[in-house]
Amino acid sequence: MRKKSGFTMLFLAVLLSAAPCLWAEQFVYKHTAGDRYRILSTVHEEGYVNRRLSLRSEILNRIAVEVLEAGGGTGRHRAVFQTAERALRTEPAVRSDGYAEGQSYQWEREYESEFQRDARGYITIDRHFFMPVVRNVPVFPDRNLKVGDSWSAEGHEMHDFRDSFGIPEPYRIPFTANYTFLGEQEWKGRLYPAFSVSYRIFSEPNPVAGKIWPRRILGASDQRVFWDFELGQAAAYTETFRMIFELSDGRTVEYCGTAEAEIVESPRMDKEQAVWDINRDIANLGIADASARVVDEGITISLENVQFQAESAVLLPEERAKLAKISEILRRYPNRDILVGGHTALAGTEAGRMQLSRDRAASVAEYLITQKVRGPERMVVRGYGAEKPLGDNRTEAGRRRNRRVEITILEN
Repeated sequence: MRKKSGFTMLFLAVLLSAAPCLWAEQFVYKHTAGDRYRILSTVHEEGYVNRRLSLRSEILNRIAVEVLEAGGGTGRHRAVFQTAERALRTEPAVRSDGYAEGQSYQWEREYESEFQRDARGYITIDRHFFMPVVRNVPVFPDRNLKVGDSWSAEGHEMHDFRDSFGIPEPYRIPFTANYTFLGEQEWKGRLYPAFSVSYRIFSEPNPVAGKIWPRRILGASDQRVFWDFELGQAAAYTETFRMIFELSDGRTVEYCGTAEAEIVESPRMDKEQAVWDINRDIANLGIADASARVVDEGITISLENVQFQAESAVLLPEERAKLAKISEILRRYPNRDILVGGHTALAGTEAGRMQLSRDRAASVAEYLITQKVRGPERMVVRGYGAEKPLGDNRTEAGRRRNRRVEITILEN
């Protein structure tokens, strides 16, 4: 039920293009087969139940999109959406090993999607896809636009209510979006042509048999998109939002906050060369039980048999020394974000393994943050439990390999 909309609006704006002139008056979507885009957004969100604050969090969203085909003003796109979250505290909790707790983002979910978009911005997509959340926003009229011109168009949000209500399919919430061409606006010290997008939601959905369901949905979104003519696409996006759900069980749930996002421009990695360099550095620094390999997301450094205090996520001193050396390597790739994944051997319960792997990955991430490898906003934690073994869990040697932490330098 979470809004998590900081990435959705920019994703829908990022493929925009305009005629190549100093001040384009007609905005159209333009697609080139083979183009790839990456977007990062951060959402600052508060949640209320019956008007009482229940959570305060930051949500990090990462989107990778590729244009598969293009022709006749329409493009077919494939995209991967990843979300991660961290709870915000007034004062950071301090663990027994002296490190602050909860600085890194915890991986939440990954979605895949495919859709087509025409020149004006309308998309065609199978209803079973959960992403993007906001659809047919922005869309443009088939005419030239002057500063101050306004227009309206129908759009809708598609929400993932599987965890909240047990509703298995994407949940559609319609609205009418209102647009205004604002002229030049400033974003991070630069002026960009910009337009506003705003919509209000009032919906009284039909009951869902056997489920808790929203009797009434109220919402508001106010957005601003900054356009870069040189890039031929949106440079950035900001939003304020509020969503209120009056539920069939009598509760009222509200989410509100702000979001911003921008395109991440990172040159593609020479993964093979980087892996060769990292494995050489691992050997030169004398880091035991470590190796690097190419993965789809980037480059993964696997640290096998990482040692913690018994049944805990507190690193032993010798492991911190190992991570200090790994930190030297990671600092050589400052423009890439990092995913820290925890893995366990096949012991205990599935839920226990998952929690322990997540906690241990977080412990490694917090240490790397203290070493100033990256800021917390550029590090994501994920627990895998025993889902991805490298060795045979029936042998001690295999279990040693499986008790590992993997640090992935992401291609962003």
